[in-house]
Amino acid sequence: MKPYLISLLMGAIAGVIYYALQVQSPAPPIIALLGLLGMLIGEQLVPILRRKLAGEPLTASWFRNECVPKITGTPPPDQQ
Repeated sequence: MKPYLISLLMGAIAGVIYYALQVQSPAPPIIALLGLLGMLIGEQLVPILRRKLAGEPLTASWFRNECVPKITGTPPPDQQ
């Protein structure tokens, strides 16, 4: 959690500096960020389809351990 807060703080500081210098931020628009999120979610469709085709069940715990960490960038619940 600490790296996320540091990253957010540094981003806010950069935003203040950009504003003070009257420079437009080079940050991507929200639509680009949503596209990146869609890519992360889409990458997890392949393991889901493979598991389904193999006849294995899709459980919430499997999804939480295998897919969510790859989408959110956090460690799996059993490694925290």
